[in-house]
Amino acid sequence: MAEVLKLDEIKQLIDVPKLIQAIEDGFVLYSEDKVVVPPVGFLNFKEPPGDVHIKYGYVKGDDVYVLKVASGFYDNEKLGVPFADGVILVFSQQTGHLKLVLHDQCWLTDMRTAAAGAVAARHLAPKNVSCIGIIGTGAQARMQLELLKDIVDCQQCLVWGRDAGKVEKMIGDLKANATIQDWGLELKAATDINELASTCNLIVTTTSAREPLIRADQVQPGTHITAMGSDDHGKQELEAELLAKADRVVADSISQCVDHGECFHAVENKMLEESSILELGNVIKNPELGRSSEDQITVVDLTGVAIQDIQIAKMVNQSMNSGDNSDG
Repeated sequence: MAEVLKLDEIKQLIDVPKLIQAIEDGFVLYSEDKVVVPPVGFLNFKEPPGDVHIKYGYVKGDDVYVLKVASGFYDNEKLGVPFADGVILVFSQQTGHLKLVLHDQCWLTDMRTAAAGAVAARHLAPKNVSCIGIIGTGAQARMQLELLKDIVDCQQCLVWGRDAGKVEKMIGDLKANATIQDWGLELKAATDINELASTCNLIVTTTSAREPLIRADQVQPGTHITAMGSDDHGKQELEAELLAKADRVVADSISQCVDHGECFHAVENKMLEESSILELGNVIKNPELGRSSEDQITVVDLTGVAIQDIQIAKMVNQSMNSGDNSDG
């Protein structure tokens, strides 16, 4: 019978530096066509509002295949229950039998997404980051910042969100966070997007916005933006003109990003040629494709690829089987 792991058990099996490397390796495998990843499945709900993402796939010749279901329901706060839930199923590639059930409550999805943000910054952010800008106040906003600790040498961070109260709560929570305390990062609330964009040269957007939050004319030369909120049809955080202005536009998956990421809006409005979009795995493998000047504007569009779920599920499976209970 398949073993079932709950969230507290899963957290003990994730080592953050190893996770970031595993996600990086996964993007390379994906761009080398060594991964089978069918199109993402979506379920969208209006009453109450919510969406469910179904992602699945496998690395060719590997031991397992993985299926992930992750949900987010936007009125859950009113009900006093968590915004997200999810489960990852790990099956044998040899027999098709279910080996492991990871009831992670969407934590693994958040972790692998934050790790992807760290990978994007490692390969495309400017060498000298003067200030980090975080747009959004949810769990992903916090995780994205935490996982940048060992990637970016920076001591300043601005946070912006639509709800000033949530911004202050997030800053307070982060100041009490051991990772941020060890980092020595100075956190402040930005008064608006203009202040954040004019001050920060590494910006991470983590919202479910359906209208652009950042305009092209707000972004300064030398800025890197990691946009991870547009993971479904209709979502958009960046003005399409911003992608047209950027010197490098990089997608975690070109096929996904032109379907429902930031790239979709730019390509749809004929401001960006699909052929000009780079894939993150190729940039990792061939650094000369990435940033070549401190003055360049770079954008990474993260829609979330099943290879990330495969890699993090494999990490849990391997750590469990090896008895490695390192605290991540």
